[in-house]
Amino acid sequence: MHELAVAQALVEQVDAVIGQHQASSATSIRVRIGPLAGVVPELLASAFPLAAAGRRMQHAALEFIHAPIRVRCQTCGTETEAAMNRLVCGVCDDWHTQIISGDELLLESVELVTDTPHPSPLTPHPQNV
Repeated sequence: MHELAVAQALVEQVDAVIGQHQASSATSIRVRIGPLAGVVPELLASAFPLAAAGRRMQHAALEFIHAPIRVRCQTCGTETEAAMNRLVCGVCDDWHTQIISGDELLLESVELVTDTPHPSPLTPHPQNV
């Protein structure tokens, strides 16, 4: 199950984001994944709690955004959706295509918890007297 290695890499990436923004933890993690990424989302979801145990994102919700397979035809230049086992142009049916979406595995967003209180617009700011 290489999804555990992917989950561990995701935890390291999220931990770096938490550190960059001087946050205390993450509450939500959104990952964009395509069907050609070679990762099964359900297995990644089950491996994530193991990889995140004891870390600053251990209680974060993991959400997947499913990316469609899209190809650009090298013959007619059209961009169309394609099936996993049929990467042909949806307009001219040519097989000379380039994958432009559907093979990605990207950390799309992380919701963070910061310890720094932000002044409320209703709270008066202290003034020098």
